[in-house]
Amino acid sequence: MHVLTFEDLCKRGLAQGKRVFIRADLNVPLSKEGAIADDTRVRASAPAVQMALDAGAGVMITSHLGRPTEGEFKPEDSLAPVAKRLSELLGRPVRLQADWVDGGFEVKPGDVVMLENCRINKGEKKDDDTLAQKYGKLCDIFVNDAFGTAHRAEASTHGIAKYAPTACAGPLLVGELDALGKALQNPKRPLVAIVAGSKVSTKLTILKSLADKVDQLVVGGGIANTFILAEGHGVGKSLCEADLVPEAKAIIAAAKAKGGAVPLPTDVVVAKEFSATAPARTCAVADIAEDDMVLDIGPDTARALGEILRKAGTIVWNGPVGVFEFESFAGGTRAIAQAVAESTAFSIAGGGDTIAAINQFHIEDKVSYISTGGGAFLEFLEGKTLPAVAILEERARGNNA
Repeated sequence: MHVLTFEDLCKRGLAQGKRVFIRADLNVPLSKEGAIADDTRVRASAPAVQMALDAGAGVMITSHLGRPTEGEFKPEDSLAPVAKRLSELLGRPVRLQADWVDGGFEVKPGDVVMLENCRINKGEKKDDDTLAQKYGKLCDIFVNDAFGTAHRAEASTHGIAKYAPTACAGPLLVGELDALGKALQNPKRPLVAIVAGSKVSTKLTILKSLADKVDQLVVGGGIANTFILAEGHGVGKSLCEADLVPEAKAIIAAAKAKGGAVPLPTDVVVAKEFSATAPARTCAVADIAEDDMVLDIGPDTARALGEILRKAGTIVWNGPVGVFEFESFAGGTRAIAQAVAESTAFSIAGGGDTIAAINQFHIEDKVSYISTGGGAFLEFLEGKTLPAVAILEERARGNNA
């Protein structure tokens, strides 16, 4: 990655007295009462703001929140709770600014202005060029610090980077890309990837891409059921995609062809219904009944995967291996989490459910890097170009500070 970094600009004194526009990912979960349920993203975004303030700049910061209708402001779509929390973290006022696209508001050095939910602006999601030009005129320096939206070409993530006098990457974005690059581009071996989820179809391209890169490709959740079926075992009434069995077989073959493996469950935890109170039964994969639902990996499988993870040099984790929200079916994901925590490998984890599992099993400080991105994390694993990063690279090659 060859981009101009905001940290470099600040060290060179080029942010002093400037108007800095930061695109952050502040799409936090809110309670029914409108309070922030998890402030992880706000805390992760605060360092970029503080960096700008320390450099003597005036700061504008914006983000999307929820799924607002363009052109229609509703109170529940407001970034007001985020502005309040950011103010607490910074120890200074954060002014909330509505109707900001055409400017007309003051931003002095030392000011922090929260620009209302950018998804309300007409043309934001379609990366409207006129809107992007207006964004660019608001600032001297554009800082993209929103890795979670880097896979989207929108006016506040991509378009503005074309028109701002200077466009650069913030510390969170740089950290994410460095960690992902370390995990995938020049990893310490063995490289183990855990990819889990409900459907193979949603992660098929990721599985194919990783099968060519990793030494061990661990599959879990409903994805594993399709692979179990591909190995000739029944999976009862479990979530499964029988039409993708040929794809699963091809992925297994591709991994073997390069000397890798897709270690599949030998035992599982099943129930007759999807319920937290359903009686759980552990059985070999060969003994799954027609009315069983596979809801977790079994203890033998968990031990085997744990050994693989403890010997790994690099671990990439996306997705829990069972229904960890139900205690009876949390054993597999708990074992994976413990193995990741005990491993000396460089570990990177991403995805909402994965982070929820990490928090539930209290291993936050044992994972080398926890990605704030969901879709961007997955698309990076697939090897796709992230538009918001590509435009920063383009600016770095051309007219930039």
